[in-house]
Amino acid sequence: MSDYFVHPTSIIDDDVIIGEGTKIWHFSHIQSGARIGKNCSFGQNVNVSNNVIVGDGCKVQNNVSLYEGVELGNYVFCGPSCVFTNDLTPRAKYPKGHAGYKKTIVEDGASIGANATIVCGHKIGKCALIGAGAVVTSNVPCHALMLGIPARRAGWACECGELLPDDLVCLKCSRKYKEIESGLEEI
Repeated sequence: MSDYFVHPTSIIDDDVIIGEGTKIWHFSHIQSGARIGKNCSFGQNVNVSNNVIVGDGCKVQNNVSLYEGVELGNYVFCGPSCVFTNDLTPRAKYPKGHAGYKKTIVEDGASIGANATIVCGHKIGKCALIGAGAVVTSNVPCHALMLGIPARRAGWACECGELLPDDLVCLKCSRKYKEIESGLEEI
C-alpha cells in the first residue's frame, strides 16, 4: 500500500518517485523519471512530464502541464491553467528533443497565478508572486510581484503573500526586508 493518493483515473508511469502524503487527482499523468516531493497536491488534468522535479508541499492546480526542464522548489503554487514552455523556437517539422529544452527554475515559496505563461529558460525567485495572466519573459527577482504582458515588477510580496508597502515591512506578519541585487532579503 502506498503512502500517497492517486485517483483511479490518473496514470503513473514506471520510474516515478512520489512523496508521502501527496495527492494526485482525476485524469492526471505523471511521466517516467518525475520526482515529486512530500505533501503535494495535483489537481485535475495535470501532466508532469519526464524528469520533472517537484519539491515538497507544492500545489499544482487543474490543467497545468509541467514540461521537461521545469523544476519546482518547495511550497510552489501553480494556479489553474498556468503554462510552462520548454522550447524557445519550436517547430513541429523539426523537433529538437531533450537537447533543445531550456530549464525553468521556480524557487521555494513562489506563486504563479491562473493563466500565467512562463517562457522557458528563466528563473522565478524565492517567494515571487506572478499575477494571473502575466507572461514571464525574463528572470524574476526574489519576492517580486510581476504583472502584465510582458510581466514587469509592480511591487514586492512578503513570504506570507501580503503585498509590501514602501518601507518593506509586512503589515500582516511584521517581517522586514531590504532590497538586494537578487530582489528582497529578510532582515
